[in-house]
Amino acid sequence: MPLGLKGRRKNKSRDSSTLVENEGGPGWRGGGPGATPSAGGPGLPAPPPHARPKLVFHTQLAHGSPTGRIEGFSNVRELYSKIGEVFNIPASEILFCTLNTHRIDMDKLLGGQIGLEDFIFAHTKGLKKEVDVFKAQEALGLTITDNGAGFAFIKRIKEGSIIDQVKVICVGDHIESINGRGVVGCRHYEVAKMLKELPKGQAFRLKLVETTKAFELIEPRSRGGKLGGEGKIGTGRGTLRLRSKGPATVEELPTEFEEKAISKVDDLLESYMGIRDTELAATMVEVGKDKKNPDEFAVALDEALGDFAFPDEFVFDIWGAIGDAKNGRL
Repeated sequence: MPLGLKGRRKNKSRDSSTLVENEGGPGWRGGGPGATPSAGGPGLPAPPPHARPKLVFHTQLAHGSPTGRIEGFSNVRELYSKIGEVFNIPASEILFCTLNTHRIDMDKLLGGQIGLEDFIFAHTKGLKKEVDVFKAQEALGLTITDNGAGFAFIKRIKEGSIIDQVKVICVGDHIESINGRGVVGCRHYEVAKMLKELPKGQAFRLKLVETTKAFELIEPRSRGGKLGGEGKIGTGRGTLRLRSKGPATVEELPTEFEEKAISKVDDLLESYMGIRDTELAATMVEVGKDKKNPDEFAVALDEALGDFAFPDEFVFDIWGAIGDAKNGRL
Protein backbone atom coordinates (compact mmCIF):
# COMPACT_ATOMS: atom_id res chain seq x y z
CA MET A 1 0.00 0.00 0.00
CA PRO A 2 1.54 3.35 -0.94
CA LEU A 3 2.40 5.59 1.97
CA GLY A 4 2.48 9.37 2.04
CA LEU A 5 4.37 11.88 4.13
CA LYS A 6 2.30 14.95 4.91
CA GLY A 7 3.90 18.15 6.07
CA ARG A 8 7.23 16.50 6.79
CA ARG A 9 9.93 18.85 8.09
CA LYS A 10 13.64 18.56 7.41
CA ASN A 11 15.47 20.55 10.06
CA LYS A 12 19.10 21.45 9.52
CA SER A 13 19.33 22.31 12.35
CA ARG A 14 33.98 13.56 40.02
CA ASP A 15 33.60 10.20 41.22
CA SER A 16 36.64 8.18 42.36
CA SER A 17 38.35 5.81 39.90
CA THR A 18 40.93 3.24 40.98
CA LEU A 19 43.17 0.61 39.47
CA VAL A 20 42.85 -2.91 40.79
CA GLU A 21 45.76 -5.18 39.94
CA ASN A 22 44.62 -8.44 38.30
CA GLU A 23 41.02 -8.03 39.36
CA GLY A 24 38.13 -8.89 37.04
CA GLY A 25 34.69 -7.35 36.94
CA PRO A 26 31.58 -8.81 38.54
CA GLY A 27 31.08 -12.37 37.32
CA TRP A 28 34.60 -12.60 35.82
CA ARG A 29 37.64 -14.80 36.39
CA GLY A 30 41.06 -13.21 36.06
CA GLY A 31 41.95 -9.67 35.05
CA GLY A 32 44.12 -9.91 31.93
CA PRO A 33 43.02 -9.59 28.32
CA GLY A 34 40.93 -12.57 27.30
CA ALA A 35 39.31 -13.01 30.70
CA THR A 36 36.15 -15.08 30.49
CA PRO A 37 32.89 -14.83 32.42
CA SER A 38 32.50 -17.28 35.29
CA ALA A 39 29.31 -19.27 35.40
CA GLY A 40 26.77 -17.97 37.84
CA GLY A 41 28.81 -14.88 38.75
CA PRO A 42 27.08 -12.45 41.09
CA GLY A 43 25.31 -9.46 39.60
CA LEU A 44 25.24 -5.90 40.90
CA PRO A 45 22.53 -5.34 43.55
CA ALA A 46 19.39 -3.53 42.50
CA PRO A 47 19.36 0.19 43.38
CA PRO A 48 17.03 1.33 46.19
CA PRO A 49 13.67 2.71 45.05
CA HIS A 50 13.60 6.33 43.93
CA ALA A 51 17.40 6.63 44.09
CA ARG A 52 19.69 7.26 41.17
CA PRO A 53 21.73 4.05 40.78
CA LYS A 54 25.45 4.17 41.49
CA LEU A 55 26.85 1.85 38.85
CA VAL A 56 30.46 0.71 38.84
CA PHE A 57 31.99 -0.86 35.74
CA HIS A 58 35.32 -2.62 35.32
CA THR A 59 37.66 -1.75 32.46
CA GLN A 60 41.03 -2.57 30.93
CA LEU A 61 43.09 -1.38 27.99
CA ALA A 62 42.62 -3.96 25.25
CA HIS A 63 46.35 -4.46 24.68
CA GLY A 64 46.88 -5.22 28.38
CA SER A 65 46.67 -3.34 31.67
CA PRO A 66 45.56 -3.67 35.29
CA THR A 67 41.81 -3.51 35.86
CA GLY A 68 40.18 -0.18 36.66
CA ARG A 69 36.85 0.80 38.16
CA ILE A 70 34.83 3.62 36.59
CA GLU A 71 31.53 5.26 37.47
CA GLY A 72 29.61 8.49 37.13
CA PHE A 73 29.35 8.87 33.33
CA SER A 74 26.28 9.60 31.21
CA ASN A 75 27.56 9.49 27.63
CA VAL A 76 30.41 8.09 25.56
CA ARG A 77 32.63 11.17 25.88
CA GLU A 78 32.35 11.07 29.67
CA LEU A 79 33.04 7.31 29.60
CA TYR A 80 36.27 7.86 27.65
CA SER A 81 37.29 10.62 30.07
CA LYS A 82 36.79 8.28 33.04
CA ILE A 83 38.84 5.55 31.34
CA GLY A 84 41.55 8.11 30.55
CA GLU A 85 41.68 9.21 34.20
CA VAL A 86 42.08 5.61 35.39
CA PHE A 87 44.96 4.80 33.05
CA ASN A 88 46.50 8.32 32.98
CA ILE A 89 46.06 8.77 29.22
CA PRO A 90 44.22 11.47 27.22
CA ALA A 91 40.64 10.48 26.37
CA SER A 92 41.51 11.34 22.75
CA GLU A 93 43.82 8.30 22.65
CA ILE A 94 40.80 5.95 22.86
CA LEU A 95 39.49 4.88 19.44
CA PHE A 96 36.60 2.65 20.57
CA CYS A 97 35.58 0.13 23.21
CA THR A 98 34.42 -3.48 23.04
CA LEU A 99 32.36 -5.34 25.62
CA ASN A 100 33.54 -8.58 27.21
CA THR A 101 36.40 -9.14 24.77
CA HIS A 102 39.81 -7.53 24.27
CA ARG A 103 39.78 -8.48 20.58
CA ILE A 104 38.71 -6.26 17.69
CA ASP A 105 35.29 -7.89 17.42
CA MET A 106 32.80 -5.49 15.87
CA ASP A 107 29.87 -7.61 17.02
CA LYS A 108 30.88 -6.61 20.58
CA LEU A 109 31.41 -2.92 19.87
CA LEU A 110 30.21 -0.57 22.62
CA GLY A 111 27.35 1.52 21.28
CA GLY A 112 24.60 3.27 23.18
CA GLN A 113 23.97 0.57 25.78
CA ILE A 114 26.12 -1.30 28.29
CA GLY A 115 24.96 -4.40 30.17
CA LEU A 116 25.14 -3.89 33.92
CA GLU A 117 27.68 -6.72 34.21
CA ASP A 118 29.62 -5.95 31.01
CA PHE A 119 33.42 -5.57 31.17
CA ILE A 120 34.74 -2.67 29.06
CA PHE A 121 37.93 -2.97 26.98
CA ALA A 122 39.35 0.28 25.55
CA HIS A 123 41.26 0.16 22.24
CA THR A 124 43.81 2.96 21.95
CA LYS A 125 45.67 4.63 19.08
CA GLY A 126 48.63 2.74 17.66
CA LEU A 127 50.55 2.83 14.38
CA LYS A 128 49.79 5.59 11.86
CA LYS A 129 49.82 4.77 8.15
CA GLU A 130 49.16 6.40 4.78
CA VAL A 131 47.63 4.34 2.00
CA ASP A 132 46.98 5.16 -1.68
CA VAL A 133 43.89 3.44 -3.11
CA PHE A 134 42.77 3.35 -6.74
CA LYS A 135 38.98 3.62 -7.01
CA ALA A 136 38.39 1.20 -9.88
CA GLN A 137 34.64 0.99 -9.18
CA GLU A 138 31.98 2.92 -7.31
CA ALA A 139 31.73 0.62 -4.28
CA LEU A 140 34.81 0.48 -2.07
CA GLY A 141 33.48 -2.28 0.16
CA LEU A 142 33.74 -0.35 3.42
CA THR A 143 31.26 0.03 6.25
CA ILE A 144 31.96 3.02 8.49
CA THR A 145 30.93 3.66 12.08
CA ASP A 146 32.15 6.09 14.75
CA ASN A 147 32.92 6.06 18.45
CA GLY A 148 30.50 8.83 19.42
CA ALA A 149 33.39 11.13 20.30
CA GLY A 150 34.65 12.30 16.91
CA PHE A 151 36.52 9.29 15.50
CA ALA A 152 35.17 7.42 12.46
CA PHE A 153 36.61 3.98 11.83
CA ILE A 154 36.21 0.90 9.64
CA LYS A 155 33.65 -1.57 10.96
CA ARG A 156 33.54 -4.03 8.09
CA ILE A 157 35.41 -4.82 4.88
CA LYS A 158 33.53 -6.69 2.19
CA GLU A 159 35.36 -9.76 0.93
CA GLY A 160 36.73 -9.33 -2.60
CA SER A 161 36.17 -5.54 -2.59
CA ILE A 162 38.66 -2.81 -3.55
CA ILE A 163 39.59 -2.22 0.09
CA ASP A 164 39.90 -5.96 0.74
CA GLN A 165 42.73 -6.03 -1.81
CA VAL A 166 44.69 -3.39 0.14
CA LYS A 167 46.06 -5.62 2.87
CA VAL A 168 47.36 -2.86 5.15
CA ILE A 169 43.81 -1.53 5.68
CA CYS A 170 42.15 -3.34 8.59
CA VAL A 171 38.87 -3.48 10.47
CA GLY A 172 39.17 -1.09 13.42
CA ASP A 173 41.39 1.43 11.59
CA HIS A 174 40.48 5.05 12.40
CA ILE A 175 40.18 7.26 9.32
CA GLU A 176 42.09 10.47 10.09
CA SER A 177 41.96 12.15 6.67
CA ILE A 178 40.85 11.61 3.05
CA ASN A 179 43.03 13.23 0.38
CA GLY A 180 44.47 15.55 3.01
CA ARG A 181 41.06 16.63 4.33
CA GLY A 182 40.85 15.92 8.05
CA VAL A 183 37.74 14.04 9.16
CA VAL A 184 38.33 13.96 12.92
CA GLY A 185 35.11 15.26 14.45
CA CYS A 186 32.97 14.13 11.51
CA ARG A 187 30.17 11.63 11.99
CA HIS A 188 30.27 8.26 10.27
CA TYR A 189 27.66 9.20 7.66
CA GLU A 190 29.69 12.28 6.66
CA VAL A 191 32.84 10.19 6.17
CA ALA A 192 30.90 7.54 4.21
CA LYS A 193 29.50 10.29 1.95
CA MET A 194 32.99 11.69 1.28
CA LEU A 195 34.27 8.26 0.28
CA LYS A 196 31.24 7.61 -1.92
CA GLU A 197 31.71 10.94 -3.73
CA LEU A 198 35.36 10.29 -4.62
CA PRO A 199 35.64 10.11 -8.44
CA LYS A 200 35.84 6.68 -10.01
CA GLY A 201 39.01 5.92 -11.99
CA GLN A 202 41.29 8.00 -9.73
CA ALA A 203 43.54 7.27 -6.78
CA PHE A 204 42.97 8.77 -3.34
CA ARG A 205 44.98 8.80 -0.12
CA LEU A 206 43.84 7.69 3.31
CA LYS A 207 45.58 8.54 6.57
CA LEU A 208 44.71 5.81 9.05
CA VAL A 209 45.46 4.99 12.68
CA GLU A 210 45.29 1.37 13.79
CA THR A 211 44.75 0.19 17.35
CA THR A 212 47.58 -0.60 19.74
CA LYS A 213 48.19 -4.32 19.61
CA ALA A 214 49.74 -6.66 22.13
CA PHE A 215 51.72 -9.50 20.55
CA GLU A 216 49.00 -12.07 21.17
CA LEU A 217 46.37 -9.83 19.57
CA ILE A 218 47.95 -9.83 16.11
CA GLU A 219 45.50 -11.78 13.97
CA PRO A 220 44.03 -11.93 10.45
CA ARG A 221 42.98 -8.51 9.16
CA SER A 222 39.47 -9.55 8.11
CA ARG A 223 38.15 -10.08 11.62
CA GLY A 224 35.19 -7.76 12.09
CA GLY A 225 31.45 -7.45 12.36
CA LYS A 226 29.22 -9.92 10.58
CA LEU A 227 26.66 -8.54 8.19
CA GLY A 228 23.50 -7.97 10.24
CA GLY A 229 25.41 -8.77 13.48
CA GLU A 230 23.80 -11.16 15.91
CA GLY A 231 25.50 -9.90 19.08
CA LYS A 232 23.03 -9.04 21.81
CA ILE A 233 23.24 -5.77 23.72
CA GLY A 234 24.33 -6.45 27.28
CA THR A 235 24.71 -9.59 29.37
CA GLY A 236 23.50 -8.39 32.76
CA ARG A 237 20.00 -8.02 34.16
CA GLY A 238 19.62 -4.65 32.45
CA THR A 239 21.50 -2.07 30.43
CA LEU A 240 22.83 1.42 30.98
CA ARG A 241 21.55 3.52 28.06
CA LEU A 242 23.97 6.30 27.12
CA ARG A 243 22.40 9.33 25.48
CA SER A 244 23.98 12.21 23.58
CA LYS A 245 21.43 14.51 25.21
CA GLY A 246 20.23 14.03 28.77
CA PRO A 247 21.32 11.68 31.56
CA ALA A 248 22.05 7.98 31.17
CA THR A 249 19.22 5.68 32.25
CA VAL A 250 19.04 2.08 33.45
CA GLU A 251 16.64 0.11 31.27
CA GLU A 252 15.44 -3.45 30.88
CA LEU A 253 17.14 -5.58 28.26
CA PRO A 254 15.65 -5.00 24.78
CA THR A 255 12.55 -7.06 24.01
CA GLU A 256 12.57 -9.58 21.17
CA PHE A 257 10.67 -7.07 19.03
CA GLU A 258 13.19 -4.33 19.76
CA GLU A 259 16.20 -6.56 19.07
CA LYS A 260 14.82 -7.66 15.70
CA ALA A 261 13.75 -4.15 14.72
CA ILE A 262 17.10 -2.62 15.73
CA SER A 263 19.00 -5.28 13.77
CA LYS A 264 16.89 -4.66 10.65
CA VAL A 265 17.16 -0.87 10.90
CA ASP A 266 20.95 -1.21 11.33
CA ASP A 267 21.02 -3.28 8.13
CA LEU A 268 19.07 -0.53 6.34
CA LEU A 269 21.52 2.10 7.60
CA GLU A 270 24.34 0.14 6.02
CA SER A 271 22.43 -0.36 2.78
CA TYR A 272 21.43 3.30 2.37
CA MET A 273 24.29 5.16 4.06
CA GLY A 274 27.24 2.80 4.32
CA ILE A 275 27.25 2.97 8.14
CA ARG A 276 26.32 0.71 11.04
CA ASP A 277 25.16 2.31 14.30
CA THR A 278 23.08 0.33 16.80
CA GLU A 279 22.57 3.44 18.96
CA LEU A 280 21.08 5.35 16.02
CA ALA A 281 19.00 2.30 15.04
CA ALA A 282 17.72 1.94 18.62
CA THR A 283 16.74 5.62 18.69
CA MET A 284 14.79 5.25 15.43
CA VAL A 285 12.96 2.17 16.75
CA GLU A 286 12.17 3.98 20.00
CA VAL A 287 10.76 6.94 18.04
CA GLY A 288 8.62 4.73 15.82
CA LYS A 289 7.38 1.89 18.00
CA ASP A 290 4.29 3.73 19.30
CA LYS A 291 3.47 5.76 16.17
CA LYS A 292 0.20 4.99 14.36
CA ASN A 293 1.11 5.88 10.78
CA PRO A 294 4.14 6.78 8.62
CA ASP A 295 3.33 10.51 8.57
CA GLU A 296 3.36 10.67 12.38
CA PHE A 297 6.61 8.66 12.39
CA ALA A 298 8.28 10.92 9.80
CA VAL A 299 7.48 14.09 11.76
CA ALA A 300 8.75 12.52 15.02
CA LEU A 301 11.89 11.29 13.28
CA ASP A 302 12.66 14.76 11.94
CA GLU A 303 12.16 16.23 15.41
CA ALA A 304 14.54 13.68 16.97
CA LEU A 305 17.11 13.30 14.17
CA GLY A 306 16.52 16.22 11.81
CA ASP A 307 20.23 16.79 11.15
CA PHE A 308 20.38 13.56 9.14
CA ALA A 309 17.70 14.74 6.64
CA PHE A 310 16.77 11.13 5.81
CA PRO A 311 15.21 10.65 2.34
CA ASP A 312 11.54 9.68 2.22
CA GLU A 313 12.29 6.27 0.67
CA PHE A 314 14.54 5.41 3.60
CA VAL A 315 11.91 6.56 6.13
CA PHE A 316 9.32 4.32 4.40
CA ASP A 317 11.64 1.33 4.72
CA ILE A 318 12.34 2.05 8.41
CA TRP A 319 8.61 2.31 9.11
CA GLY A 320 8.09 -0.98 7.28
CA ALA A 321 10.87 -2.70 9.25
CA ILE A 322 9.39 -1.59 12.59
CA GLY A 323 5.95 -2.82 11.47
CA ASP A 324 7.37 -6.17 10.33
CA ALA A 325 9.08 -6.64 13.70
CA LYS A 326 5.89 -5.77 15.59
CA ASN A 327 3.90 -8.31 13.57
CA GLY A 328 6.46 -11.10 13.82
CA ARG A 329 7.47 -11.03 10.17
CA LEU A 330 11.23 -10.72 10.84
